[in-house]
Order: sequence, then structure tokens, then C-alpha cells
Amino acid sequence: MSKIIKVNIDGKIIEVEEGTSILNAAKIGDIDIPNLCYDERLDIKTGQACRICMVEVEESNKLFPSCGTQVFDGMVVKTDTENLKNIRRMLLELILVDHPLDCMTCNKNGNCKLQDYCYRYDVKGSRFSEFKKKGIDISNELDDTNEFYYFDASKCILCGKCVRICSDLQCVDAIELNGRSDNTHVTPEFDKNLKDSSCVSCGNCVSACPVGALMPKYKEKFRTWEVSKVRTTCPYCGVGYQTIN
Repeated sequence: MSKIIKVNIDGKIIEVEEGTSILNAAKIGDIDIPNLCYDERLDIKTGQACRICMVEVEESNKLFPSCGTQVFDGMVVKTDTENLKNIRRMLLELILVDHPLDCMTCNKNGNCKLQDYCYRYDVKGSRFSEFKKKGIDISNELDDTNEFYYFDASKCILCGKCVRICSDLQCVDAIELNGRSDNTHVTPEFDKNLKDSSCVSCGNCVSACPVGALMPKYKEKFRTWEVSKVRTTCPYCGVGYQTIN
């Protein structure tokens, strides 16, 4: 049986099992720490990419990624100091350097983590627009060759969740992070389109994308706040998995 320890997060004492991450401990205490690349189903060692979940730990002059840092008994954590707010604003501005500001017409509007965090931290644009990627032009690339979803590379924030889910959870390896530095981008093997890749259209990558880069194809036009989710049974195979759509 795991040892139960106490941690102090933003002045709130929370009891959790030893080995719990700061992020999950905060969730237990109903404290929201921003995150873009975390997924509880995936190995945290392959994540920690967005760095927006950084927190302060008492008696340390370093910042720690809350998703990949385990709590210890008596740990004191601060998640929403003015210093952290400024850091998150800067990180969001760096993301927006290569992200289109088309929220009004984006299909992800109302269900986008990037949009939510920009609103929370009052980020309306980027001071770093002069550093826009020049290594690869993805501004007009839209891969809609898959029958069920499309990939808009101009909206990808390189969080890596889709790649990790495809390789670690689905075990297909249909997509990967290719290139380096300014050339880094998500793509099927050998820069193929989705139709010609080994993708099995499971939809896991689409459901995990925090922005509008991967979106399902709909027959009708609607806004996210106009629909509700219901539990249903997937007809793809004979197992009868339950899904929420």
C-alpha cells in the first residue's frame, strides 16, 4: 500500500499517495495548473514539452514542471505567483509567433486550451513576431486527405501529444516529429500525406490535440457550445468500446 503524504499547494493542504506528480496533486485539491502537453495515459518521460505548467517550490530557486515532478511529504508549492504569470505570458507569446490568430473562424473556438490560457493571462498577440519560422513554410498546408479528420499544420504548437499517443498508446507510429529547429513539424513518415500513411483513423490524436491543428470532419457546421457529448459504442470493430462524442 502506498504511503499517504501531505503537501501544501497554494496554501491548501492536500493528502496524496507518495509518487504523485504536483500536477495531479493539484487536481485532487481542485487547483488548476495550466498544461498543453500533459496526458495521464502517456509516459511523462516522453513529455514535458510545453513548460507552461512550471511551478515554484519553497526553498528552491528553480522552477519545476508540475507534470513531471513528484511531491514529497511537507512540500510547499506555489502555482500562481506573479513571476509564474509573467513566464506563462512569455511562453504563450512564443507559441503565438507561428500560430494564426483566427479564433473567430476556427472550428476549435470555445474548446481550445491555447485560447483559454491566452484569455486567462491577457495575451492578445506576440512581441516576437519577427522570429516567425522561416525554415519551412507551413502557413498554407492543410492535409485533408484522411476521410475522417484533417491536419492544419499552421495551427500546430508542437506539443507532441499526437505523436506520443500514436506511438505509445495506439502503437502505430503513423506520425512523427520531423526536422530540427525551425524545420520541426509533425508529419507522417517520409512527409507523406495522411491518406498514404499507416494511419488507422483511430481518432486518438484528434481527441488529444489541445488546439485546432487536428480536427474531425463534420457534415454540418456548428460551434462547440451548440452541441453536447453523449456516450456511445464504437462500431469500428467487434469489441464494443464505449466512447464519448
